[in-house]
Amino acid sequence: MTGRQRSTDEQRDRVAIVGASMTEFGQRDGEWIMDLLAEAGIECLEDAGVNATAVDHLYVSNMTSGEFEGMTGVMNALVHDLGAMPAYTQRVDQTSSSGGAGIYAAWQSITSGASDMTLLVGGEKMTHKTTGESTDIIASIGHPVEYKHGVTLPSFAGLTARHYLEQFDVPRESLAKVAVKNHKNGVDNPNAQFQKEVDLETVLESPIIADPLRLYDFCPVTDGSAALLFCPESVAREYTDEYAVIAGVDGATDTHVVHERDDPTVMQGVVESGKGAYEMSGYGPDDIDVAELHDMFTILEFLQMEGLGIAEQGEAWKLVEDGYTERDGELPINTSGGLKSKGHPLGASGVAQGVEIYEQLVGEAGPRQVDADVGLCCNVGGFGNCVITTIMEAAQ
Repeated sequence: MTGRQRSTDEQRDRVAIVGASMTEFGQRDGEWIMDLLAEAGIECLEDAGVNATAVDHLYVSNMTSGEFEGMTGVMNALVHDLGAMPAYTQRVDQTSSSGGAGIYAAWQSITSGASDMTLLVGGEKMTHKTTGESTDIIASIGHPVEYKHGVTLPSFAGLTARHYLEQFDVPRESLAKVAVKNHKNGVDNPNAQFQKEVDLETVLESPIIADPLRLYDFCPVTDGSAALLFCPESVAREYTDEYAVIAGVDGATDTHVVHERDDPTVMQGVVESGKGAYEMSGYGPDDIDVAELHDMFTILEFLQMEGLGIAEQGEAWKLVEDGYTERDGELPINTSGGLKSKGHPLGASGVAQGVEIYEQLVGEAGPRQVDADVGLCCNVGGFGNCVITTIMEAAQ
C-alpha cells in the first residue's frame, strides 16, 4: 500500500509509530538546520523501510530557524530534500514544546483520515550563536514585560525551586540527584550531548546560575534533530510486527504570565494535558512503565511528576531519594539522559522524547532498555506555558 491510498474508517481507530531516528545531539559544527533535519528524516524512513514517496504529510517541529539561521521555509525545503513531493507540509512551532505539538499534529493527521503516512521531524541549530544571542532568542518564549525586568526562564526556575524547597522542607541534594541520575543514563545514549557521569559534589559545587540552581541543574544549548513515522495500525502491520501505538495524547495551556498562577509549584498545563492523555488511553499514573519528562531545569522533573500524578504535591523528591525513578527503579524516568544530559535542541526535544519511548516499547533501547509496555512523555513549552503529554503502548 502506498501513502496515496486511503484506509477505511474502521481501520483508523489506532495510530501507530513504525520508525524512529535521532541524530547526535551537541555542537554540530559545519552543519545547518537542513542538514540535521534531512539526516533524521532519511534515517527514520530507512528504519521503517518506507519510501519517501509514500509520505502524505510531513511536519517539521521547529521554533527558531528564522531567528538562529534566517530560514523559515524549512518544511518545504525538507520535502524537496527527502524527495517526498507532493506531500503536504507544515511547520509546527509551540516554543520548546514544538516536538510534542508535532506528535499531536501527526496523530491528528492520521486519525482524521487525511494521511496514511505522516513523517514528523523536529530539529534546531543553536550553538553557533553567542550565549547572549541565544538567551535573547529563547527569552522570547516568555512575556516581554517579564523579560524587560530581567526575569528569564532560568530566573523562574530558580525562584520556583527556592519556593519548592522551602515550602516542602526539601533537602537541596534531592534536586542535585536528578542531575546525577540523568547524566548516568546519558552515558548509555550514544547520541547524547553529555555521555559522562557526574557526582553529587560536582553538581552542588558548580557555579550558581539562578539561586539555588547551579550549572548542573540546567540543560545545555544544543544542535540536533529527531524523527518519528506515523500511520494507521492496519498499515503498520504491513511493514512490521514491532511498533508502538499512540494510546493517548493531549495538550493544554497555562497563564502566559507566570506570576499570575495561584501556585508556582503547580504546572496546570501538565495537570490538564496529563488528565486528557490518561482519559484517552484508559491508563493512569500507576500503569506507566517508563517516562521521559522535560527536565530543562532539575526542578521541572519534580513538578511534572506531581502534575502527572506520579507523586503527590511536594513528594516527588522522596521518590528520587528512594531510587524510584532510577533505571532499575519502579518507574524509570529519563532513561535517555533527559534534556539535562541528552541535550535540548528546542524543536527536536519533544520528538526525541517520543523516540526514546518508542525504542523502549519495541525493545531497541540497547543498554538503556527497561521492561516497559506503556510509556509517557511530557514536553513543556516555556515555564509550563504550554504542555503536550503523550502515552504510548507496545503493539499487542
